[in-house]
Amino acid sequence: MDNSTIQSRVEKLRDFMRADNIDAFIVVSSDPHSSEYVADCWKSREWISGFDGSAGTAVITADKALLWTDSRYWLAAEKSLEGTGFELMKDGAADTPSITAWLSANLAEGARVGVDGCVCSIAETKAWGNELSAAGIALEATTDPFATIWENRPELPMGQVFQLPLEYCGESSRDKLARLREALSSQGADGVMLTMLDEVAWVTNMRGTDVDYNPVFVAYMLVTANTATLFIEGEKVSHDMKEYLAGEGISLAGYGEVWQALREFEGASLMMQPNRCNRAVLENLNTACYPLLNDSPVALMKAVKNDVEIAGFKKAMLSEGIAMVKLLRWLKPAVENGGLTELDVDSMLTRLRSKDAEFRGLSFATIAAYGANAAIVHYEPTPAENAVLQQRGFLLLDCGGQYLGGTTDVTRTIPLGELTDEEREDYTRVLKGHISLAMAKFPKGTCGTQLDVLARQWLWRAGENYLHGTGHGVGHFLNVHEGPHQIRMNNMPTHLQPGMTVTNEPGLYKAGRFGIRIENTMLVKHYCESEFSTFYELEPLTLCPIDTTPVVPEILGADAIAYLNAYNAMVCDVLTPHLNDEESLFLAEITRPI
Repeated sequence: MDNSTIQSRVEKLRDFMRADNIDAFIVVSSDPHSSEYVADCWKSREWISGFDGSAGTAVITADKALLWTDSRYWLAAEKSLEGTGFELMKDGAADTPSITAWLSANLAEGARVGVDGCVCSIAETKAWGNELSAAGIALEATTDPFATIWENRPELPMGQVFQLPLEYCGESSRDKLARLREALSSQGADGVMLTMLDEVAWVTNMRGTDVDYNPVFVAYMLVTANTATLFIEGEKVSHDMKEYLAGEGISLAGYGEVWQALREFEGASLMMQPNRCNRAVLENLNTACYPLLNDSPVALMKAVKNDVEIAGFKKAMLSEGIAMVKLLRWLKPAVENGGLTELDVDSMLTRLRSKDAEFRGLSFATIAAYGANAAIVHYEPTPAENAVLQQRGFLLLDCGGQYLGGTTDVTRTIPLGELTDEEREDYTRVLKGHISLAMAKFPKGTCGTQLDVLARQWLWRAGENYLHGTGHGVGHFLNVHEGPHQIRMNNMPTHLQPGMTVTNEPGLYKAGRFGIRIENTMLVKHYCESEFSTFYELEPLTLCPIDTTPVVPEILGADAIAYLNAYNAMVCDVLTPHLNDEESLFLAEITRPI
């Protein structure tokens, strides 16, 4: 994109600010539903800055344009913002002030900061407002400036919704609503406002195509003790789907009618999730109603998979594993022939996955990153940046698919030829951390934060670290990143429970040189009962061989080697019946014990 275009867009926002006496405007990356991936019509931060990473916040003042983004995107953002007039603010770096700290230091007392309340959460606007207020600065929820300054703005997505049959989801929508109402009653709530798209999709047992990579649809849902209303554009719902919803006890209203419904809500209290629900919901709530700011009960209900969902995950992982083995067998000979690019790897893997009748697309943009590109944590090859693979170094392949039975997420770091001692040692430390977490046994009541050090400890001993989380929940034919549980250094208090899916993905990234990550999706399951507690363990769902050729055995250690050999043997046993003779021989060779 021409840099002058970005500068012109910034000036249009400044015109809006001057007309409304706004001294600074905060442009977030989200939509009214706190989505990670947003529909094109809400990509306002990308439109104003040109940076297309999934995380980042822009701040515009009369004479400054800045973009905060986290360590995953520092290198990519630096390239994207060059020449645009935007300054990169490395969020999380010791010398980078927070957005509110910067605004407090650079705006005069009495200044006004604007933000669109429809795309910013209750908790975030409250925190920002409190921090700015200490400096005598007011945070104002304005109208959406992009409604007027963004010419040819994309329309609201209008994809048709479809039902996920009971054979895949394992529980009817009516039964899910009954469980939700029990949870609301136990917390003294007369209703709940569901704004997260994956929560609405899970409760209704419906899926859609409105958002890239996530099979969700744009809608709100209001659930009370006696009613359930889905706020969605009517054109998206077929006659059959209307009959299905009516049968589950769900009524329909237009997407925009949600604001009037909130103003007319007659209950004494309405639950809304403060860190996910947008500020406009709170602003439009009937003043006679008390907003109960609690985490949504649906998040935890959705995170704990039932037996049908777990079986679906395993079927999806089988399909994914077959495709990955076929890709690995093809890869090195293709590199040897010359001219193979990162995008070629992405295309081949998509073609292999597409042979499965239940495949519905990618769960995120494939990261096929060769050499130094792999040091950019969320690198994505494009026609403009598309490295040719050589017979040396690593290819980092982080990929996932959406299948009717489940969502997959797997990363492998693949040696393409000669490696340095540093690459081998770092690969082994990352792998040892992955295995240390995979072997964990832990008591009931443990959260992911308590397990995070298991994956990092071997890197820490070498004075190394990675700045992203070690694991995230994975949705059931839903969002590949799912809460409320995570494995990471900062406090994530949700306890791990049997039935939860969570990734195990330590990594290491050395700018300009290489990147390493090894990831499996795991299932939390019961391990044993003892006089001390109930204990849980992690079962790997991912079926993809882990390359042993870079391993330094004396660093990995006997216990980890035994686990690695057992894991690869299991992968070989499960996948072999689904492969032809040549593929089976290849798999047997690369999973030989070390």
